[in-house]
Amino acid sequence: MLNYTYIVRCSDGTYYTGWTNNLEKRLKAHNDGIGGKYTHTRCPVELVFVEAFQTKKEAQSREFAVKRLSRQEKERLISAAAEKR
Repeated sequence: MLNYTYIVRCSDGTYYTGWTNNLEKRLKAHNDGIGGKYTHTRCPVELVFVEAFQTKKEAQSREFAVKRLSRQEKERLISAAAEKR
């Protein structure tokens, strides 16, 4: 089972970073208003960045690092990932 670090863009233009081992279920929870305190009033959310990891620890470590980035750094990360697709 893979673990994911992800960024969603909220309806107000802000970003939320999290980790999960079930990306589809987590995104549905966010969009149903039960995914977290931050996102429940900012629905709908759109997945804009995702990275996969073998372990929960790796995904959580990456989540912590991404959360510490500035908005501008997160936007560069999102853009770089989009260019690779």
